[in-house]
Amino acid sequence: MDATASESQAIQYRDISDQPVAAVVASPIRTFQRQTRHCFGDTIPGEFPLAASPSIVLHVLTSCNFTPQDLAKLEATCSFFRQPANFDPDQELSVTEIAALDMCQKRAIFKPMTPEERQDLKRKCGGSWKLVLCFLLAGEICCRREKSQAIAGPGHSIAVTSEGEVHTFGSNINGQLGHGTTEEEWRPRLIRSLQGIRIIQAAAGAGRTMLISDAGQVYAFGKDSFGEAEWGGQGSNLVTTPRLVESLKGIFVVQAAIGNFFTAVLSREGRVYTFCWGTDGKLGHHTEPNDVEPRPLLGALENVPVVQIAAGYCYLLALAFEPSGMSVYSVGCGLGGKLGHGAKTDERYPRLIEQFRHLNVQPMVVAAGAWHAAVVGRDGRVCTWGWGRYGCLGHGDEECELVPKVVESLNNVKAVHVATGDYTTFVVSEAGEVYSFGCGESASLGHVAIVDAQGNRHTNVLSPALVTSLKQVNEKIVQISLTNSIYWNAHTFALTESGKLYAFGAGDKGQLGIGPIANQTEKQNPEQVDVDLS
Repeated sequence: MDATASESQAIQYRDISDQPVAAVVASPIRTFQRQTRHCFGDTIPGEFPLAASPSIVLHVLTSCNFTPQDLAKLEATCSFFRQPANFDPDQELSVTEIAALDMCQKRAIFKPMTPEERQDLKRKCGGSWKLVLCFLLAGEICCRREKSQAIAGPGHSIAVTSEGEVHTFGSNINGQLGHGTTEEEWRPRLIRSLQGIRIIQAAAGAGRTMLISDAGQVYAFGKDSFGEAEWGGQGSNLVTTPRLVESLKGIFVVQAAIGNFFTAVLSREGRVYTFCWGTDGKLGHHTEPNDVEPRPLLGALENVPVVQIAAGYCYLLALAFEPSGMSVYSVGCGLGGKLGHGAKTDERYPRLIEQFRHLNVQPMVVAAGAWHAAVVGRDGRVCTWGWGRYGCLGHGDEECELVPKVVESLNNVKAVHVATGDYTTFVVSEAGEVYSFGCGESASLGHVAIVDAQGNRHTNVLSPALVTSLKQVNEKIVQISLTNSIYWNAHTFALTESGKLYAFGAGDKGQLGIGPIANQTEKQNPEQVDVDLS
């Protein structure tokens, strides 16, 4: 029958907006009076046909990995999902809350928590297991926690498999490869002393490496200092095999970030601790440059859980979780406007970057380059700020931006990942395509250099450009890592969805993992590294 000839009114469909979980849960539920019979029988609207079998519903919710937002929407639209489910451990919890708790318990960092620790985390996250699940998932997305990953450090590299095995290669003058020697490795080599220990996250600084296990323990090797990383006097003692960091034994760590003057770690409860750089209270505490004791980051983040940290040359970014949405705080040196507060002044305590609210951007991933920073929002927009030298902000110029600014030329790209280095930025799209901009020295951007009539090479890119050389791998790229140091030539890694690793850029110390490069010190086109990270 022709629909236009029917006298019945057309059905109107309404989409449920992608609101934060807390907003959906707090929404008032309208009361309806049943008027007509429907396909479920004579039950009133809001009742659920499987109400007599809540265990089946729970199994579906957990096995299908419903998102916290999905669970909140179920609660908002059906009374069955709001009422007590009479399940252990808390019979007053709804079936959606039990499902969220079950999915939390699948996470390696959540399993060993005591009941008291779990309840404390629940309180900090807003009083709901759905919000706790949001917090845990956000950290996994930002840091590829419990997934394969590659780290392009200053002169050396780390590759972690999905099973938690660690391969290292490149410069080893300080023993930062963890093999018990100080000899360079030109191809990936497994750290055999870690057998039986599953590593879920890694960090690389100049001359040192930090690894985080699924038990929350931290192993460090290379320079024995948490302070000045580059050419400073600290760290004269070398550690050539992974050594447990004794001062962190009482903290369950899930992430580490290494700056030039300091090191930061993040606990599973979302608390940030920093080592060193306490001179003049630059990070809110007064310590000696070679201090090995972690100090809690004081100020605005003391009672706000953090899901990700990112360390630049002399500043720290923290992605914080709040029931109303995600936010970004910054602390440290403000030179070049990289703290994002509209000025170039330093901040001794974490300060909220307010510009994201004005831009209506909810941050999901943060990246701290040496002198500039970037964020990917939930809607896929990319914001950059700080020193704009060589075009690393992607705005078509080299101007500084004192507050986050949306990269307009990426408006048609939905970004899911961003990585920053020394005046260099990479963006990965939802489709797995890669864009780069900024300083192109050492071929680390992945673009072919333009040579003018006078024979001069122009390698800098002022606006985002598609890295066409990565299209040839015929796979979706899921992670980019690049060197974040002002003292080392940069190299870049691209990790595919199937676990293949490609490298390009500087390779003079073996940091590309592809063996010696004939008559060259750098690789312009991506080459596959002989290591399986699946």
